[in-house]
Parts: sequence; C-alpha cells; structure tokens
Amino acid sequence: MKAKIKYNVTPNLPSQLDVLRSLAFNVCFSWKGEIGDLFQRIDPGLWDECKHNPVAMLGLVSQGRLNELSRDQGFLTQLERVSQDYKRYISQPRSSSPDFSEAPFQVAYFSAEFGLTECLPVYSGGLGVLSGDHLKSSSDLNVPLVGVGLLYQEGYFSQYLSSDGWQMESYPVNDFANMPVRVVRDKEGKALTVSVKFKGQSVHILIWRIDVGRVSLFMLDTNIDINPPEFRKTTAQLYGGDREMRLRQEIVLGIGGVRALRALGIEATVFHMNEGHSAFSALERISILRRDKGLSFDAAREFVLSTTVFTTHTPVPAGNDVFDVNLVRAYFEEYTKELGINFKVLLGYGRIDPWNENEPFGMTPLSLRLSAHANGVSRLHGKVSKAMWQKIWPGHPVEDLPIDYVTNGIHVPTWISREMAALFNRYLGPDWAEDPDNERVWTQVERIPSTELWLTHERCREYLVGFTRFRLAEQLKRRGYSDIEVQAAREVLMPDALTIGFARRFATYKRATLLFRDPDKLERIVNRPESPVQIIIAGKAHPQDNEGKQLIKKILHLAREDRFRGRIVFLEDYNLNIAQQLVTGSDVWLNTPRRPLEACGTSGMKALANGSINLSVLDGWWDEGYHPSFGWAIGHGEVFSNYDAQDDLESRDLYNLLEKEVVPLFYQRGRDGIPRGWVERMRAGLRHLCPIFNAHRMVQEYVNRYYSPCSQRYNVLCRDNFHGAKELADWRHKLMTSWQGVSVQELIGSHGLEKTVGEELDVVAKVKLGALSTEDVTVEAYYGRLDQNGDFAERKTIPLSFTESSNDVYTFSGKIPCRDTGRLGYTVRITPSQDRLENRFTMGLITWA
Repeated sequence: MKAKIKYNVTPNLPSQLDVLRSLAFNVCFSWKGEIGDLFQRIDPGLWDECKHNPVAMLGLVSQGRLNELSRDQGFLTQLERVSQDYKRYISQPRSSSPDFSEAPFQVAYFSAEFGLTECLPVYSGGLGVLSGDHLKSSSDLNVPLVGVGLLYQEGYFSQYLSSDGWQMESYPVNDFANMPVRVVRDKEGKALTVSVKFKGQSVHILIWRIDVGRVSLFMLDTNIDINPPEFRKTTAQLYGGDREMRLRQEIVLGIGGVRALRALGIEATVFHMNEGHSAFSALERISILRRDKGLSFDAAREFVLSTTVFTTHTPVPAGNDVFDVNLVRAYFEEYTKELGINFKVLLGYGRIDPWNENEPFGMTPLSLRLSAHANGVSRLHGKVSKAMWQKIWPGHPVEDLPIDYVTNGIHVPTWISREMAALFNRYLGPDWAEDPDNERVWTQVERIPSTELWLTHERCREYLVGFTRFRLAEQLKRRGYSDIEVQAAREVLMPDALTIGFARRFATYKRATLLFRDPDKLERIVNRPESPVQIIIAGKAHPQDNEGKQLIKKILHLAREDRFRGRIVFLEDYNLNIAQQLVTGSDVWLNTPRRPLEACGTSGMKALANGSINLSVLDGWWDEGYHPSFGWAIGHGEVFSNYDAQDDLESRDLYNLLEKEVVPLFYQRGRDGIPRGWVERMRAGLRHLCPIFNAHRMVQEYVNRYYSPCSQRYNVLCRDNFHGAKELADWRHKLMTSWQGVSVQELIGSHGLEKTVGEELDVVAKVKLGALSTEDVTVEAYYGRLDQNGDFAERKTIPLSFTESSNDVYTFSGKIPCRDTGRLGYTVRITPSQDRLENRFTMGLITWA
C-alpha cells in the first residue's frame, strides 16, 4: 500500500540553534572540522550512527536534547564562533586574480559521480573523489563554478563478503529527505524539472542542489512519479545496468544537464566535461544555438568547441564508453535533425576513423572532437592518451596531438587528520589550509620538531588500529562468527608496528595481490619479532568483475592462515570514511598498478599529506613525484608485454625494498625512540610534494590555462549576434576546402652544416598557399635532437615570419638558436593560424616539408 499524500517532518529547532540547519545543509562540514565537532557534541553516538550526516542527525536527536542545548552556554558560545567563521567563509568576496568580474565568467563542471562526504554515497572511486575535491577547491578559491551530476537513488553498491570471501553486493536506497541535498524550486514553490527524450518519449528530470561551500552542485534525478517505471530507474545505480541504461544516463547528464542550467538561469561560459560521460552536452549546446540564435551547425560547433574543456581519466579501454550503432540510432536519429546534420555525420564524430562503418560510437572521440582543450590527469597519462588517440589526428606526430595534461590533486583540508592539521596550525600558521599550494607555506615544515611530527603520526596509527579492530569485529558479528572469534578480531594488529595501507578499486590492472605473490617470502618479512609488519587492505571490485572478486577472495583466504592471522586485515565496504582512516594512519602507502594503466592515483597524495611514505610503481602521479628522498619506487618505469614475467620481477623488487630498506629504516631508532631517517623522509615529502599535488594548484591551473581563455573566447565569439562564431565557421570551411593547395615547395639550407653553441641557423621556406593567405596559416620550423634512425628524439618549434611573395610562392624565414650540442635536424610544417583558433590542432590539418 502506498501513501496517498507525502510530507516531511523537520526538527523544531529552538531559535538559538536555527543556524544549525544552514550548517547541516552545506557539505563544507566535510572539511571544516570545527563544524563536525559541533554536531558530534550534540550526541557523539548518534553522530557516528548517522555516518556523520548532520541532516539525518537533526531529524533523530530528541527535542529534549535540542531544548537542553539551547540553554547550554558553552555550546551556544561554540555555535556562535563556528557560525561566524562559516558566514565569513561563505560571504568572502572573490579575489581579483584572475579577474572573475569580467562578465560573463562561469564554469559548468560535469561529472557522472561526485565523492563529497560519506553521507552522500553517489560515487564509486577516484573519479568521483577527484570531482568532489575539484568543487571543494573551487569553493576555497572562490572560482565561479557550478557542478552538474546525477543523483543515484541506490548510489554505488555496498559490499559484504561471504564466509568464503566472495564479494556480494547490496544496494541500500538513499533517503534524500535525510541528506544534505534539497529540491530546487521555482518562484511559485514548485519543484523545477526539465525533460529529455528516450526514443521519442519524454522523460522528466528533477533538479536537486547540494551546497559545497560557496559552490553549488546540481544533481539530476529521473525517479519521479510522472515517468514510466523503466525510465524512473535511469538514475537508480551508478555504473549499473546494461549499455542502454548507460546511454540513457549519459543523455540525462549531458543533454539534461545543459537544459537544467538553462532552467536555472545559469549562463556558463566554459563547459568542463570530466570524462566522456557528459559528451552529449556539446551536442545539446549546438542544438540550442541553432534553435535560439539561428546559427548553422558549423558556426554553433565552432562556438561550442572553443568553450569546452575535456578531461580524460583512463588509459584502460573499458573505461571509455562505446555504444552499438543501432542503439545510438534508436536514441539519436531524430535528434540529429535538430542539429542540422545527417546521422552518419554524428557517428563520424564518435569514431576514431569516421569512415569505418564497423566501428562503434565512442564518447571519448566525440569529446575530443568537440573540445578546444583536452587533457590527461598526469604527465605520463598525457603521453599515454596521445598514443591511445593518435589515429583521430592522422599526419600529426604523437607528441603534437592536442591532448595536454593537468596532474590531479587532492583537497588537503578534507583528507588531513585532525591531529596533523593541529600540528600544521601551530607551525605553518592558522591559515595554511587556505593556501595549500603555496611553496612558502610548506617550507615551514622544517620548523616542526622531529619528535612532534613522529608522535603525531603515531597517534594517527593508533587510531587506525583501533578503528580497524572495531570494523573487523563488526564484520565478523554480521557474518555470525563466534564470540571468541569476534573478541580475537578486537585484538588484531599492533599499535606500534610498521603499517602498510592499500585501498582502491579492485580492477585487475591495479594488481592488489602483487604483495602476496610469494606468501612464504611475505611471511618472513611480516613476522620478525624485532620488526613486525602489518597490512590493512580495503577495496571493491565492480559487480561484474569476477577477476577482481577473485583477488579479494585470495587475500581473505591468505589473511585467515595462522601465519598471517592478525597481520593482514581486509576491511569490507570501502568508503570515504575507511579511506580517510587508512590514509591518515598508514606508515607506508602501497600502490602496484601495471604501468602505464594508472592515470593518476590520488590516494598516495592523501597519504603523503598525512606523513605517510609512498611505495609505488612509477605510474600516474608518482612517475613525476618520485624522488629517493621522498619514498620508494618499484621497478624503473619499464613497460612489459609479458605480464607474468613483469609480476614476478616487480614482486621480487617489492619484497627486496621492504626487507632491505623500508622495514630497517622504520625500526632504526635513536635513544629517544624516534626513527630520524624515517621522519626526514616524511618531512621531505610534505615540504616538496604537498605544494604541487593538491587540488588548489590543479584548479588554479585549469583556470589559468583553460577556463580564462575559454571564457574570453566565449565573450569574443558571441558579440554582435555571434558574428565571431559565424566568421570562424566560414574561415574553417575555407581552410577545409582549400588546404589541398598548401605545400612546402622548397627548404633553402644545406645538410651537414656545423654550428657552435650560441650561433643561429638560418631557415628559409618557400611555400604555396593556394586560395589561402599568409594570415590563414602558421609556418614553423620544427627542430631538435635526432636519434640513431634520424627521427626526432625531442623537438621544439619556432614560428617563421612571412618576408616576400612572388608568383604565388611565399617566403617564410627565421632563425633556430643553437643551444645544445649533438646531432640535430629540422623540418618545416604548416598548420592553421594559431591566432585564429583556440587549438589549431583540432582541425587535423597539417602540411610537412
């Protein structure tokens, strides 16, 4: 039986406590510890029971307790102090660098998942946590940004383990009425909705809002009564269902997300697609420009392309969504008429080879073709992404492809322990958290006495051991284990033993069992009485990934062997709370991906900020962050074709590092019991890596390199009824139809010339441009060191200047500086004008000498 009328009951807060409601509905409680302290003080047990959800807690705390607090002068004083700090933070004016007052400047950040706080379980892993940290740092930096995502009724699954160690899944239903999320309403108080079409049938989308500090996140929900049952389930589960369900979700996110922003009256000047799930947003923007502004498809595309940023997150093929052509046809054949193009043209945008009719439709090719700026999420991932997608731009050397990189970072205030934060407050200054990408701030780490740094970390490890014992005992109780076994779980691990943390998705390429490849060797390492080692593991395998589930089962079985009992612990149902405990209390953070398949891997950054030392394969961020004084590297950055041989070699390297370097350094103590060599590695990591690998630096980099240029481009192209966009489309059409007339006729130079360092080499190129002019092109010398085969081992470019013309032959010249010794060479290339395009390489036009 269903209720005919639905209503909500909210707590009757005394007027003195009314500000608690505002504090509860802004998730900055997830990184501003003083707000969490306030709610914990109301009822510590209830705070933990509610999974640190202040909205649910206010609904459950007794009216008597609320009335009591309204008369508690100590609590009211604390509430006043916290609320004043909150109001100061929320109302702080935007800085003038960069100048966001230039109208308009507004970023719309799209992502399929956002990991903000434990009590909003609508995320699965690294992508979502990264998205959440991006919003939090945007709030701290006061960047004009809004987020757009999907509000999943069942979120990602909860994990529990069978008695045999096999991962099982359950899908608890999220009760949005008791979460820090609110329905957006119009002026009349009605819930605001937009709609999209699935195979011609309208689907209505409810818009919710989550406040993330100063930033708003708008979440889309199809679970409303007006929709047919099969369509209501579109936003039921994150990464659940079949391919058609995934396509529907991406239509809601991309097309529905753009329509939601319009309904909210938000005019974004920059659209940032965080992974290809939201690529359809570019199509919807083109459709709107055609309908509302009368632009041609080409002019609308130029405008959209110039104002779009795309971040790709995975070098693993399974992480890049592709769809069967017939499925795409069923949902988009009619929609393409609104775009003013043939359906086959749309398919071409989503294929690596537009002419290959057997190729499925891919969201990453679509995103790359409709974005002026594309980036990977670490230096190595940028290189890997270029190699993955090289065929989209035939004729371009892989190093010139229009995919750059912005290395991910973490929102340090969210991930740092309370104890470490207090230590930093004393020695780095109370405002360090508002400026965590400032290198000068982190130089103050040198002032922290070794004793204080070490004892602070030891307390965090003790908390981790206590937390692990409690969680493990609860796990065993739920599975029906005996009281004796539950009591034994409360005594696992040692508060002062070297603790290795490993927590992440159990995708097979992450090689969670590399540490357990030789159990006998591992036994000798962990069980030495004078230098014990313990390992805490957490993670989930995708529900359809049986190989990943086998890895979990293998670890569970090993942990139950007598020789490892109490030394290896697996914590089930990995979530943000478990992640927080692990990164704050582990001594060593282990990461063992198969290079180069780890795009970035931010968990190591979180551990780093808490003084943990990384032991990792040279992949993702560690490839650019590693230095012997900060941590340890497994292997030397090799890439293997024989995976079994690679696992053998790198597992041996891992055991050798643990046995000969890591464990001895940890237990090498002075007379005061402090492992000074270990502490110096902790200090070096904090000093040199924290200013770089944090989300403030990341967001600032996006602002400077992508958001500001895109917003400026937006303002230029939309002037005079989009005259700039129309002109750009005409110019692109001219280039596309005339480029065959472009050629390099002659390079005037001699082989075998010898120059000395400090001299310059004259370059003269005679070119034909056909129907184009010198303003339409950029002519460059492309030079650098050569390898043994005469190919460029490294390259640089300098622009050549137009000097004269004769009989339709144009002369360009310049000088190459001779700064390096060795065997070098040069050639000349012609590309579309770099002054006319946001990214001249996206057109795919290039002519070489």
